Amino acid sequence: MRISVFGLGYVGTVSVACLARDGHQVIGVDIDPSKLAMLREGRSPIIEVGIRELVADVVASGRVDVTDDVAAAIHGSDLSFVCVGTPARSNGSQDLRALERLGVELGRALATKRAAHVIVVRSTVLPGTVDATFRPLVEAHAGRRGGDGFDICFQPEFLREGSSIRDYDAPPFTVIGAESERAVQQLRQLFGKLPGPFVVCDIRTAEMLKYVCNAFHALKICFANEVGRISQALAIDAHAVMDLVCMDTQLNISTAYLRPGFAFGGSCLPKDLRALLHAAARRDVDVPLLSGVRESNETHLRHGIHTVLETGATSVGLLGLSFKAGTDDLRESPLLAMAEHFVGKGLKVRIYDPEVNVSRLVGANRRYIDQAIPHIGSLMCAEPGPVIEESDVLVVGLRTPAVVRELVARCREDQVIVDLVRLPDRERLRGQYRGICW
Repeated sequence: MRISVFGLGYVGTVSVACLARDGHQVIGVDIDPSKLAMLREGRSPIIEVGIRELVADVVASGRVDVTDDVAAAIHGSDLSFVCVGTPARSNGSQDLRALERLGVELGRALATKRAAHVIVVRSTVLPGTVDATFRPLVEAHAGRRGGDGFDICFQPEFLREGSSIRDYDAPPFTVIGAESERAVQQLRQLFGKLPGPFVVCDIRTAEMLKYVCNAFHALKICFANEVGRISQALAIDAHAVMDLVCMDTQLNISTAYLRPGFAFGGSCLPKDLRALLHAAARRDVDVPLLSGVRESNETHLRHGIHTVLETGATSVGLLGLSFKAGTDDLRESPLLAMAEHFVGKGLKVRIYDPEVNVSRLVGANRRYIDQAIPHIGSLMCAEPGPVIEESDVLVVGLRTPAVVRELVARCREDQVIVDLVRLPDRERLRGQYRGICW
């Protein structure tokens, strides 16, 4: 293909080099004359493992040109990658001036080009930036809407400094945020043979993905370091501990617990987290990340309670009560905490959970329920029907086929459904649907 790359910083230079290496004719575009001069001479403007030799090779091959002329680059290519910087301002917001200036220039160039063109934004931008900021600028100055001779899409990059060429060739996946089939096909032709899945999604999801991935990486680093500090204070080899943690690919290093849902509870996570925090505090080990986990969980619980209370309803039905479906364990159940709060607010509460029989609860489970809502037996229903029919708001914590069938059959238009479990067949539910965090 004939490809132009706008912005010859880290991502742009690696992209130019790798695309040219793969046989494409590439135009590198930047406003910095020193970067352009270096590339013309076959020298890389960035320091990176293997990039010096690769840049020298592809420039010598004749497959790389450089320019500061946006219009010439657009007219000389069929597909453009936008890799300009989006640095942080002092308050943490993004500085989009380079992206905005380029949007104007790209639009002006496209105004005089009749052949089809695809623009791929690779700059890291917050969700909504492409559609609300970049696209309108391009369209306004091109004099026509996207889809009329040109298409705009978004492709997040996952290049780590120090291993960028290797990451370019072996990404975990290739993600394209696009509405245009033409753009998808162009990028599939470019990247479809790379290892890892080729995934197409909407633009906002693709924009958000890069931030979530980087936040998760930062989270993992801080988690491992806090484990390290606690282990050091307890005279334990932190690397031995984390090596074992990472061996578990069923729960620890897996998709488990990484689905948005409701707050955690039960007899293990809250208790063991508190014990670990106590052990750290006794040894004067500051662990702000782990210390914030409980407050984050409480915040999510309060969010669920607020979602119900803001409806102004006077009656609430809970489908589910235990901390996990399929058990009768009520210890530190967030659903039980919700029920306790609603009772305290004077709301009429009805509850259905097929696994919870108050008369059969024993031991710690019995003591916990007696302390939380001693009269809970009077709130329980043996079937879901009465709970659904007698409640203004339904809080759904079970997604069993039986519960879903009852909801589909019995829900009314005037009811609010607060979904904690991401119900299937949501489009079949009557009433006002509200996911807890989706």
